[in-house]
Amino acid sequence: QVQLVESGGGLVQAGGSLRLSCAASGRTSSVYGMGWFRQAPGKEREFVAAISGSGTITNYADSVKGRFTVSRANARNTVYLQMNSLKPEDTAVYYCAARSPGISGAWYVMGAYQYWGQGTQVTVSS
Repeated sequence: QVQLVESGGGLVQAGGSLRLSCAASGRTSSVYGMGWFRQAPGKEREFVAAISGSGTITNYADSVKGRFTVSRANARNTVYLQMNSLKPEDTAVYYCAARSPGISGAWYVMGAYQYWGQGTQVTVSS
């Protein structure tokens, strides 16, 4: 099993920045790709960003390209989401997810991830 714990959420004004962290523990050797998803009130959970095991491949939702950056520190089993130029529409609960090697599915598909964190709230005020 793999446990994921997110941190770094909070309240920020529009135009501000936050950095989310996701720490993995347990059988981290079974973790390959990591992703971030978010869910706003009354909406479905949606893909935000993802990063490969080596950190060399990243993917972003169109809505966050140029503003968000995903990175990872494998030695610490941690993945980060740097969020800049935040907008009120970025308000959501942000979830970290992990997938194992060999699991099929596009990076933006929730079903491709086997492990999920509990989420951290991000609120952007206008």
